[in-house]
Amino acid sequence: MPLRAESDDKSDGKSYDKSYVKSDDKSYDAELAAKVGGDDYGMKRYVMAMLKRGPNREQSEAEAERLQRAHLDNIGRLAEEGKLVLAGPFLEEGDLRGIYIFNVTSVEEAKALTESDPAIKAGRLIMELHPWYGSAALMEVNRLHHKLAKKAI
Repeated sequence: MPLRAESDDKSDGKSYDKSYVKSDDKSYDAELAAKVGGDDYGMKRYVMAMLKRGPNREQSEAEAERLQRAHLDNIGRLAEEGKLVLAGPFLEEGDLRGIYIFNVTSVEEAKALTESDPAIKAGRLIMELHPWYGSAALMEVNRLHHKLAKKAI
């Protein structure tokens, strides 16, 4: 839904980011919506993956580092192919390690993509997959990320 700043209502004494207030702004871009696969609500189907600590974490430090590098390279490859919209680790230690959002509509296709990950093949990580409905704007994240990153991961 289009967003724009609204007039400031300070009746509650709190400030808030007014750029996230719903509006009747008619800035709909049919070309962009079609490009990113957005439906009438600007949304689309994805598959979300929750990366979890796997059962096989007994590799040597050197092998664990090699698998991590291969895991990151695989993320980059999937993003370049347009199959991976978003990926990132959680910043705390625990069994839940990170998330992926795949630009696919079926869990089966996402499963095939996760099986290409060397860390999953080695059992260091496992994936829990869920169909998900979210903003089609996510399709622009990787393009924008390249404009923001000074260094490659």
